[in-house]
Amino acid sequence: MSLPEIVSRAQWRAAREELLVKEKAVTRARDALNAERRRLPMVEIDREYVFEGSGGTSPLERSRGLGGGKATLLDLFEGRQQLIVHHFMFAPEWDAGCRGCSAFLDQIGHLAHLHARGTTFAAVSRAPYTRILPFKARMGWILPWYSSHLGDFNEDFEATLDQEGELVERPGLSCFLRDGDRVFHTYSTYGRGLDGLGSTTSLLDLTALGRQEEWEEPEGRASALGVPVGSECVRHHDEYDD
Repeated sequence: MSLPEIVSRAQWRAAREELLVKEKAVTRARDALNAERRRLPMVEIDREYVFEGSGGTSPLERSRGLGGGKATLLDLFEGRQQLIVHHFMFAPEWDAGCRGCSAFLDQIGHLAHLHARGTTFAAVSRAPYTRILPFKARMGWILPWYSSHLGDFNEDFEATLDQEGELVERPGLSCFLRDGDRVFHTYSTYGRGLDGLGSTTSLLDLTALGRQEEWEEPEGRASALGVPVGSECVRHHDEYDD
């Protein structure tokens, strides 16, 4: 195994400070990239997508197969202004979900921090809900997970690709914004675009409203929810009104 060079504390400090300059440059570049992402135009969704499933349910409900039902894309927002969909690779013929997608969901923190910023997180897969439910129970997840097997949602948002007549799954995230009953698609990323994602702030950085901090560009997004938000409003996850 190739290990780092052994040096004195002073040498380590000098090397660390040199690297810190580059790290701060990356942070500033990331902030600029996030602002450019928030300036992307959006597309209104004019199709009626139908899903099967539910929001987070208790272990008892999951074990009994309860909580399922039909839902529209608007329903997936759960009344909030933004929606982040994880395109979870789980084809109809598979017995279990993708290992990589499962590892991604394992790192998602408490959703209350997203909810406090008017953002819902949900997984969507092509597998029927009857296959999703036992796997969800096995993994111990209570986050919202829906089946899109009733329609073309996966294909339309390029999470399922037709490659020479064969349907191929790929992981991704898509972001949506709601204005009343109108739903808009704002952003999608796939594959390695998910590297480094999973925290509350990294997920919010993909959305049109962002972290809703006063310092973020473009101006005016921080007040979009009409309630105090930002890092100074972070609470313990059981203290949010939501």
